[in-house]
Amino acid sequence: MNNRLIAALLLGVATATLGPVACDMNSATNAVATPGTELGIRKDWMDTSVKPGDDWFQYADGGWYKKTEIPADRSSVGGFFIADQQTEKNLEALIADIQKSEPEEGSEAAKVKAFYNAYLDTKAIDAAGMKPVQADLTRFSQIADKAALSQVIGSQTRADVDPLNSTDFETENLFGVFVTQALKGGDVVPYILQGGLGMPEREYYLSSDPKMASIRTAYRTYVADLLTAAGMADAEAKAQRIYDLEMKIAQAHASREESDDWATASSLWKQSDFASKAPGMDWDAFFKGANLAGYQTFDAYHPGAITKLSALVASEPLDAWKDWLAFHQINSHTDVLPSKLDQLHFAFYGEKLFGQEAQRPREKRALAALNEYMGDALGKLYVEKYFPASAKTEIQGMVGNIKDAFAKRIEALDWMAPETKAEAKKKVETMAVGVGYPDTWVDYSGLTIDEGSPYDAVLAAEKARYAQQLAKVGKPLDKNEWWMNAQLVNAVNLPVQNALNFPAAILQPPFFDPKADPAFNYGAIGAVIGHEISHSFDNNGAAFDSSGAMRNWWTDADKAKFNEAGKALAAQFDTYEPFPGLNVKGELTLGENIADIAGLQAAYDAYHASLNGKEAPVIDGFTGDQRFFIAFAQTWATKMREEALRQRIATDGHAPGQYRALTVRNMDEWYKAFDVKEGDKLYLPPEKRVKVW
Repeated sequence: MNNRLIAALLLGVATATLGPVACDMNSATNAVATPGTELGIRKDWMDTSVKPGDDWFQYADGGWYKKTEIPADRSSVGGFFIADQQTEKNLEALIADIQKSEPEEGSEAAKVKAFYNAYLDTKAIDAAGMKPVQADLTRFSQIADKAALSQVIGSQTRADVDPLNSTDFETENLFGVFVTQALKGGDVVPYILQGGLGMPEREYYLSSDPKMASIRTAYRTYVADLLTAAGMADAEAKAQRIYDLEMKIAQAHASREESDDWATASSLWKQSDFASKAPGMDWDAFFKGANLAGYQTFDAYHPGAITKLSALVASEPLDAWKDWLAFHQINSHTDVLPSKLDQLHFAFYGEKLFGQEAQRPREKRALAALNEYMGDALGKLYVEKYFPASAKTEIQGMVGNIKDAFAKRIEALDWMAPETKAEAKKKVETMAVGVGYPDTWVDYSGLTIDEGSPYDAVLAAEKARYAQQLAKVGKPLDKNEWWMNAQLVNAVNLPVQNALNFPAAILQPPFFDPKADPAFNYGAIGAVIGHEISHSFDNNGAAFDSSGAMRNWWTDADKAKFNEAGKALAAQFDTYEPFPGLNVKGELTLGENIADIAGLQAAYDAYHASLNGKEAPVIDGFTGDQRFFIAFAQTWATKMREEALRQRIATDGHAPGQYRALTVRNMDEWYKAFDVKEGDKLYLPPEKRVKVW
C-alpha cells in the first residue's frame, strides 16, 4: 500500500452495479428540507471553565481532548476520525453481506470479494514468500543500459499524484502522472511530476533539524533491514547506494512551497521538448514504457526537477538505479508481501514517522485497500444504503445559500474593481457542485483480480487506474468528474473544473446532523462547504477563471490588496508554536487558512439569511451565534501524537486542527457572541482581523 494512503489512515482521515444517479447540482440550489431543532453541539466536549477569549480550542473541545485517548493503531484522532469510524462500520457491514453472497462471476461484487479475501489471506502471502515480486526484481536486474533503465522507469509510472485537487505530490516512482485539463485551458493532458523518494518529501532528507536527522538515520537502517528480510545479497552496500541516490533525488526536487505555487510550477512541453529541456534520460524509451508515446502535449509540472532527475538517470551508476527500483517495488507493496516485511514497514512508517503504537487490524487495512483500488464499487453500495435523499436535499439547499452569500460578499467588497467582481461572481454562479456521489461511476470491467495472488491484484488495480486516467487524454474536460470516493470523509475543490465534491461520508456527525438546529449545521458542514467554495478564491484558486483556465483576471490593485490580506493571515499563523522553536508555517498553509476564514464568513452570512429575519432561538443556554461558532470549533477537535504533529507542520499545507479552530479570531461576530475583549489572550484589535472576501 502506498505511503500516501498509509499517512491518511494513520492521521484518521478516510482518505458496490446498482446505485442512484446524481442530479445536476446547479438545478438544485433552491432545494428545501425541514431543519432540525436539536442542539447539535456536544456540551460534554466542552470545558466551560475556560474563557473563550483565552483558549477557544480548550473551551470548545477541552472536555473531549482530556478524555480522548489516541488508539494504539492511530497517530491522530479528531472530527474526521469520528465520522470515519462510523463509515468504516457501515462498510464492514456491506463487505459482510458480499462475503455471504455468491456474486456473479466477473461482476464488481465478485471482484470486491476476491480482492478482500486475497488481501486477508496472510497465510498464503507468507507461504508465497518473495515469489510474487520475483519477476519484477528479475526485470530490474536485467537492465543492461540507460535506455533500458529509462524504459523500466517509464513502465513503473502510475497515476498516483494530484497537485491541484488534493495537493498530493508523493510517489515512490521517479515520476508520477496526473491527468486533467491543462492549467492554461484546452483539452486534457498528462501532467508529469517529480517523485522517487521513500520518505514523505525532500525536507526529510535536507533539513538540519536534529529530529529529521534521526529519521534519516532510521530510514537508512530500515532500507538495509527490508532488503535483508527480502533475501537480497549485499543488503548493506545496496542500502547505502539507495540512500545516497535518494539524497541526490531530494536535492533535485522542488520544495513543497514551490510545488504549491501552480503558476510557476507548471509548464507546457511538447513530447519532443523533453530531450532538449531535460537531457540525460532516453525519453523515447520512457514514454514507450509509460504508455505515453502517443501523446504530444504534457504539463511538466516540476520542470526544473524533471531536468535534474533526468540528468541523474544519466550520471548515477546503473547498479544504484537497479537497487533503487528493487527497493521501491518491495517497499510500496509490503502489505501484500511476507509479514516480516510488512512489520518492518510499519516499524518505520507507522512508529517512527507517525508515532503509531500498533498496526491496524488486517481487516481494517483490507477495507482501506479496497477503498484505494476499487472505491467506486463500494461507493455504489454505500450511498444506496446509508445516504438518504433527504440529506442530499438539505445539503443542496445549504450549498445554494452559501454560494449566494459568497456572491453577496464579493459584491460588497469596496476594494475590488467592477470587472474583477464580475468574473468572481460568474465563477461562483457557474460552479458545479456534486453532493454525495458522482453522476458516472468508475468502470472496473477492465480489471481482473486474481484471488490467489494479492500482489498481482494490487498491481492490476494500479495499472487499471492508470489506464482509466490516460483514457481521458486529448478529450474535453468532464466538469462533473469526481476525485473522491462517496465513502470518503472529506471534501474537495477542483480548480480546473470549477467544481466541488462533497462525498456522502462527510455528511454525518460531527459535520452534519439532520436533527440539529441550522446553527449547528451551518457552523459545521456549512463551514466545510464555504471552505471548498473559498478555495476557488484562495492564493492559488484565484488564479483560475470561471472556465477553469489559469489566467490573470485581476487588476494589479486588486491583486495587491488580496496579497496584503494573505500576508497578514500568514503572519498570524506563523505565531502559533506547538513546540519550542517549531512554528506553524503560515505561507505553506495559507491557501487552507484563506479558505477557512472566507468559508466561515460565508457560512455565517448564509445561516443568518436562512433565519428569514427571525431571531435564532436560544437552545440549552446557547444563542444561535454561539452554537454556530462552537460547531465550527468542534469539527476541528484534534489530538495528535508529537511525531505526527511535527510531520504535519513540516510538510502539510493544512495547519493542525487546533489552530484552524482559531480562525474565529478574525470575525467580529465571534467577539460579540462570547464577549471577547481587549486583554483576553486571543483578542485581536479590529484592524488586525483578517478579512479576505
